[in-house]
Amino acid sequence: MLSSRETASHPIVVPPHGLGAPRRLQEPRLSRAASSMGSSRLREIMALASRPGVLSFAIGLPAEELFPRAALAEAMAGVLAAGPRALQYALPLQGLKEQIVGLMALRGVRCRPEQVFITSGAQQAMDLLAHLLLDPGAQVLLEETTYDGIRIAVRRFEPRVLTVSTHPESGIDVEAVASLLAGGARPAFLYLIPEGHNPLGVSLPLEARERLAELARSHRLPLLEDDTYGFLAPGGALPALRAFEEDWVYYIGSFAKTLAPSLRAGWMVVPEALVPRLSMLKHAADVDTASLSHHAIAAFLAAGRLPGHLDGLRREYGRRCNAMLDALQAHMPPGVRWNRPDGGLFLWVELPRTVDATALLRHAVEAEAVAFAPGEAFAATDAVAPVQQHCLRLSFASCPPERIDEGIARLSRALAGFASAG
Repeated sequence: MLSSRETASHPIVVPPHGLGAPRRLQEPRLSRAASSMGSSRLREIMALASRPGVLSFAIGLPAEELFPRAALAEAMAGVLAAGPRALQYALPLQGLKEQIVGLMALRGVRCRPEQVFITSGAQQAMDLLAHLLLDPGAQVLLEETTYDGIRIAVRRFEPRVLTVSTHPESGIDVEAVASLLAGGARPAFLYLIPEGHNPLGVSLPLEARERLAELARSHRLPLLEDDTYGFLAPGGALPALRAFEEDWVYYIGSFAKTLAPSLRAGWMVVPEALVPRLSMLKHAADVDTASLSHHAIAAFLAAGRLPGHLDGLRREYGRRCNAMLDALQAHMPPGVRWNRPDGGLFLWVELPRTVDATALLRHAVEAEAVAFAPGEAFAATDAVAPVQQHCLRLSFASCPPERIDEGIARLSRALAGFASAG
């Protein structure tokens, strides 16, 4: 029944609770998986680091000034001028799959278009593979120090997380993996970043890649190879893990760090038999790929612009990495250690073990307007978080060298102030 507040042409329905303050909504009963999801620690850090005036090394954002805007604009304009097809629902772009086959050859991988599965970024690839491979409560194998996104991808399945250590200089402890498998562990998969590890910056030696491929074959263990940074290695990366094993290495690639994150474009290279199942999982998630972006990427690649663009990225990121190494050497006090990364966008710093990096972050933002990512944000489980409590990750990608030196000087002052206050 209508309220008396109405006009002849537009009746106004007044809700039972009136027009005053918004009614507090009742929350629905959440699923157990949703209730246990928690939040992304990196998103919380991003909010802290995004305060006005804060010089941030916290998030692995690529440098905006290095985005190929003019070339992408030209590619996008050409795609739109050709007609409306790129704006329609569509199957994954076959031409882009064929171009990705060519890109994979640069990583030492031979594959066919039928083995290429296009995704809306690397994170979606992780999520789809978790749905494909992981039963609720099953085992999954992660490095103690790993990318936060994989924890989010598997958390809803409430898995039993097995961990092995990763050293900032030599990478994952391959023999610890072998020992777990020999002892009867049967994880659904092992996720790792062999090139330009996030957060450690380390790249796996050739022998470790060959050994992991051997373990995958002999134990029928899927390896989820996240190669987001593989095309950025300054001196040329070693072949991807997928180059050593075709059946049990599921490759994850992305255009986020090489072109632009908002294109939402990534891919997998997997056994062809898995593609139909992945297609159904993806259809349930988002129906379609980002067709317009993918047409534009295909046009960009067809114009032959990628090799020169990658050369420019490698030079500039190498310059920024060296600037950060120099700044750390110039400003950091004794007792602070860091590694020299082989690729990627990150440095790993170890503070004295008495320093809590998470507490230091809040002090650094408040006292010196500088931010970083504390090491415990990359702990595979809460149980192993104390291993990284005195560590931090620095991203050198989004700051020019002069700002890097200023930011590390601020961080050094923040560390000194934090130590004296404690």
